[in-house]
Amino acid sequence: MPRLFTYCIPYDDGAAPNPYWGVCTLAICKPVIRRTAKEGDWIVGTGSKNTLSGNDFRGCVVYAMEVADVLPMEKYDAWTKAKLPEKLPDVSNKSLRRRVGDSIYDFSHRPPKQRKGVHEEGNRSTDLGGNNVLLSRNFFYFGNRPLRLPKQLTPIIHQTQGHKVDANQKYVGAFLDWIQGQDLDKNCLLGEPDLLQLVATQLAGCAKPRCQCDKEDENAQEGVRS
Repeated sequence: MPRLFTYCIPYDDGAAPNPYWGVCTLAICKPVIRRTAKEGDWIVGTGSKNTLSGNDFRGCVVYAMEVADVLPMEKYDAWTKAKLPEKLPDVSNKSLRRRVGDSIYDFSHRPPKQRKGVHEEGNRSTDLGGNNVLLSRNFFYFGNRPLRLPKQLTPIIHQTQGHKVDANQKYVGAFLDWIQGQDLDKNCLLGEPDLLQLVATQLAGCAKPRCQCDKEDENAQEGVRS
């Protein structure tokens, strides 16, 4: 049976996850999940009360993705260059989606060079420490139109740093029945990232707080299954 990873998304800006171009990817942030998730597992990001946007998405699903591929970050860089260059950040592009591309690290350099995007050098260690990029071609992305969890599934919510996985095992079947029974379009945006406009125009505006979140994740979660 697949595992169900759940965590709280404090900054939904279209970069982590990056739900564009028909493939949902988790390439930066959440290093522990990226190191440990396997093909067939599900990753679910639930909402928070966001002081930047003023929206309160607690108790709601922002996105859910089934992991189809787990690529080392260097292979993801090569894959995006060859197959999906839209995932490469282009901060001067008129499209906000192109500005928040998540293929931030260029491995043609040693050490890998950080492309200009939503992250800064302070994010490097936790980004690269995740080792892998998770790719999904079976996902639901709700963004600023999140889907509220039914009461029987609220125990999967993890509001603090880190994530849940082992404690979710008894809910995997019920969650999949629920999300797949909603008659929703897959592999497209059912809403927009809550902070896309803010972050895409200010670029690394959320880099420092996200860096702190990831460091706290590492300290709280490494080797722990809550």
